[in-house]
Amino acid sequence: MYQIMEPRLILINLLIKVGVAASAASILGRSVEFKSLLFRDERNWKQKIYLVLWIGIPLALGVWIRFSAKSFVAGDLSFETTVLLGVIGGRFTGVLGGILLALPALWHGEWVTLPFNVLCGFVAGQLRNFAPNREDIWSFSPGVDLSIYRWIRRNLPKPHPFEWQTMFFVTIVALRFMYTELARFLPHATFSLESPTWWVEVLIYAASVIVIGTELKIWNSVRIQIKLEEQERLLLHSRMEALQNQINPHFLFNTLNSVSSLVRFDPDTARQLILKLANILRRLLNSGDAFVPLREEVEFIDNYLDIEVVRFGRDKLRVVKELETSSLDTMVPSMLLQPLVENSIKHGLSSKIDGGSIYLRSRLTDSHLIIEVEDDGVGMGSANLLERPTGLGGNGIGMANVAERLKVLYGDTARMTIDSREGKGTLVRLRLPVLQGTGAIPEAFYEARSSTRR
Repeated sequence: MYQIMEPRLILINLLIKVGVAASAASILGRSVEFKSLLFRDERNWKQKIYLVLWIGIPLALGVWIRFSAKSFVAGDLSFETTVLLGVIGGRFTGVLGGILLALPALWHGEWVTLPFNVLCGFVAGQLRNFAPNREDIWSFSPGVDLSIYRWIRRNLPKPHPFEWQTMFFVTIVALRFMYTELARFLPHATFSLESPTWWVEVLIYAASVIVIGTELKIWNSVRIQIKLEEQERLLLHSRMEALQNQINPHFLFNTLNSVSSLVRFDPDTARQLILKLANILRRLLNSGDAFVPLREEVEFIDNYLDIEVVRFGRDKLRVVKELETSSLDTMVPSMLLQPLVENSIKHGLSSKIDGGSIYLRSRLTDSHLIIEVEDDGVGMGSANLLERPTGLGGNGIGMANVAERLKVLYGDTARMTIDSREGKGTLVRLRLPVLQGTGAIPEAFYEARSSTRR
């Protein structure tokens, strides 16, 4: 149907057309399944069909609406959608989408729509193959003036015989011109909204470019958000791995010196130290999990303390554990307790002539896990509180390590408090939310820290 309307009605329909396209793109962009199909560099045949159904079915309904409501022609986005499917999914996707969108028109006698849609889908899919960089597809601008300006700016210093975004713009206009001519020669075999007024006709062409560009921009914004969240996930993993896997050479040197001194007069103890050190190194090298059960964390601390007991003497370092059985299966950040225990030994007990004791406590209360590391050493003054030992034997960032990891993993839902009195000892208390899950960081952690993930 070669339909000519008053310029005022045409402009209203063009505005509605852009609004319908933007609304449809926004609604589809909220679906997790649709996003998983859309934002792929490569798709198999099944995924291409699903992508066509996701986009084609709701927009094919718009074609049906055009026939049922004669005054509402803005719902017909079959031309723009076919081109969009082709440039996003390739030739097969474009052709299949064109066929799906042409079915309602074919049912009502507009038979030219089917071969024309197939041609549009094929041409757009072929154009996708010519794109040197897939990012060029997503960065296509809905602003016609901006597209022309960028084309002039890119070609002014040195002409480019082929520039993809310019070719995409020209292809849309050329296909739309072919659409106009088909509707003029076969007015009852297809549908096209036209105007004898030249500036209105220019706006009709511009509307097709804007519809395609707007949908690409909306989906690209969602795509960028997903990429940013993925980068945030990778950054969190990198930060936690860096914090989790710190090991200071001094700890290794001191342990090896202890082994060396024991080899001649106490070889059995030296062998036990080597086994304990091997367990520690194995845990550090194979610590792929960010969370482990508290039971495993305590076993690691036992190996560490066994080495420290030999170094300081059994009469100088005593370890008392008061652990609730129900708390041992609770997931905690890996390598969380060792810097706290080391802090107690270094700042609390090492300078005390008669040594002292370290108390490890854990309990569950109000959906939180409470962990305490306490010593009866000399305590830490304000100056010493600022000296934070590293994990496994050095100076600098150990306690800050713990605080940073708690902040990264739990946000504001975890708390670490330090209560130290000179001459009385130091108590470090951790209050952690109970997380359900095993292995790596639970998915609930990312959902809680991201508002745009779904």
